Amino acid sequence: MSVYTLVEHHQLEKFLTNYDLGHLLAYQGITAGIENTNYFVTTSSGEFVLTLFESLDCDELPYFLELMAYLAEHDIQSAHPLADTQGHYSRELNSKPAALVKRLRGQDVLMPNLAQCYAVGYALGRLHTVNPHFPHYRPNGRGPHWWKITAERVLSFMEPDDVVLLQAELEFQANYRHLDLPCGVIHADLFRDNALFEGDILSGIIDFYYACNDVLIYDVAITVNDWCSLPDSRLDDKRVQAMLDGYFENRTFSQLEYENWPVILRAAALRFWLSRLQDLYFPRSGEITHIKDPTVYRDILKAHINH
Repeated sequence: MSVYTLVEHHQLEKFLTNYDLGHLLAYQGITAGIENTNYFVTTSSGEFVLTLFESLDCDELPYFLELMAYLAEHDIQSAHPLADTQGHYSRELNSKPAALVKRLRGQDVLMPNLAQCYAVGYALGRLHTVNPHFPHYRPNGRGPHWWKITAERVLSFMEPDDVVLLQAELEFQANYRHLDLPCGVIHADLFRDNALFEGDILSGIIDFYYACNDVLIYDVAITVNDWCSLPDSRLDDKRVQAMLDGYFENRTFSQLEYENWPVILRAAALRFWLSRLQDLYFPRSGEITHIKDPTVYRDILKAHINH
């Protein structure tokens, strides 16, 4: 969540006339995250989050917005998108597709405890079990084909040791590309800053705009890498076990998933190392931007390889 597209007060006031939300009281850009423009918006009827989509087209939005609605209606802690007075979840603002959701209560956590890891694992397992009836399909736009293209873009900027590591990992992952692992709708970005807590109670999961159809344990691996990594990049076994205990309350791994869990942990680390390298070397201009350190995921990948 960054601010690439500046929204003026009068533009937002006009936009809000399409909703039954009262009058605008205040709004503020959100600095966390990197993909879309986001604002906290306060009106006389409550608090909301406004998202302007920087890279998605209007015809791509139904997958994400209808998924959020579907999950909220199936007791997943997702923010339900708000329909305008004509029943639409999205509109245009400042020449960008835009949507409003109710602002969820709670705060993200920097150092998650075991109870919070369990809660996130439980919610992720629940998400993976309720989504088979979701009617839409979207391929993963940041899968192996994107890895290859992005690697070609960033290799010339990288240190020689990192080039060797990246090329070796791409070759390693190519050996496992066609595994017949269970698939479904995944969040694909359930980092700590995309989960809100009130104490140890999970109050919300946000930012579904990388959601897609892909391997279910890949989603678990993405989440474990962020929530359970220690300062030295190794996994904290206790936090991992707490997260998996919560997940297994709703869904258990197959034997093939167990066997390939180390491979998928590496794939998840590779994906976010590459995306952070891309953001570092090819940054987008914006009013407020936030670029995350790619070496974090390089070191997590190295720790998985060494382990």
